[in-house]
Amino acid sequence: MNLASLRIITADIKRLVPFLEKTTNLKATWYTEDFAEIKTSSSTLAIGSTKTLSLFGEGIAQPAHNKSVIIEFRVDNVDDEYERIKDFIKDVVQKPTTMPWGNRSLLFRDPDGNLINFFTPVSAEAIQRFN
Repeated sequence: MNLASLRIITADIKRLVPFLEKTTNLKATWYTEDFAEIKTSSSTLAIGSTKTLSLFGEGIAQPAHNKSVIIEFRVDNVDDEYERIKDFIKDVVQKPTTMPWGNRSLLFRDPDGNLINFFTPVSAEAIQRFN
C-alpha cells in the first residue's frame, strides 16, 4: 500500500491553490474549476472545493477546521525557503528551528488555517532516515 495523496477541502479554491503554488514553488494542475493537484516526486496534494463534497455525501468534511494534521514538505534548505516566502506568509507559527529529532523546521498556516511544515533533515540520524 502507498499513500497517494492528501486532499484539502476549501471554500475558496481560487485563493488557496495560488497560495500553495507560491509557497511550494510548484505548479498545480487544474482538472475542473473545483479540483486541482500539486504533484511532487513522492506524493500529491489535492485541493477540492466544497462542491466536490457532494460526490461523497453530505456533512463529511468542513473546510478550514483542521486542528490535527500537518502537511509536510521536505525541502533542500528550510532557511532559504523561509527567506523566499516570509513576506507573503501571514501566519508563521514557528520560524526555522532545529527540532530534537534532527529536522530543521518552519511551521506556518495557509489561508484556511491548515498547518504546513517545511523541513530539512540536518542531524546525521535524520539525514540517514530520509536517504
